[in-house]
Amino acid sequence: MQTEEKDKLRWIEQSSRLLDSAFRVPGTNFRIGLDPILGLIPVAGDLVSMGMSAMIIWTVIRHGASGRLILKMTANVLLDTLVGSIPLLGNVFDFVYQANQRNVRLLREYHYEGKHRGSAWGVWLAIVLLVLAWLAAMIWLVWWLFQRLAFSV
Repeated sequence: MQTEEKDKLRWIEQSSRLLDSAFRVPGTNFRIGLDPILGLIPVAGDLVSMGMSAMIIWTVIRHGASGRLILKMTANVLLDTLVGSIPLLGNVFDFVYQANQRNVRLLREYHYEGKHRGSAWGVWLAIVLLVLAWLAAMIWLVWWLFQRLAFSV
């Protein structure tokens, strides 16, 4: 691995540690990061955390990682964001799941063990279509609720 790649991997590891395990809970061996702390701020905290995780994934993409690795990393972040957005349960999930640390493990396996190689374009297409369907459903739900509330007054 070249020096530039090692520097980027170090940056990714440090960013992941900050998000998932930067602080030790006093009197315990448990560690938490900014992710579960930011999750205490409804919606905005989860979006900021997802944005920081996305920056890590973008760095990996720019350095030529395989589609399969990017897919697995993105799935970790999306799961973390979706479940993490549920009040209280999401905070516990953020504390336990630690998506960014999982992504660092995947990245190490990719670089050092040659795992997670290959394309994942078909799965990406399915994910994009599912996200678009989900967005359409949310827009319809908001419209439907607005119609119900507007006519009930």
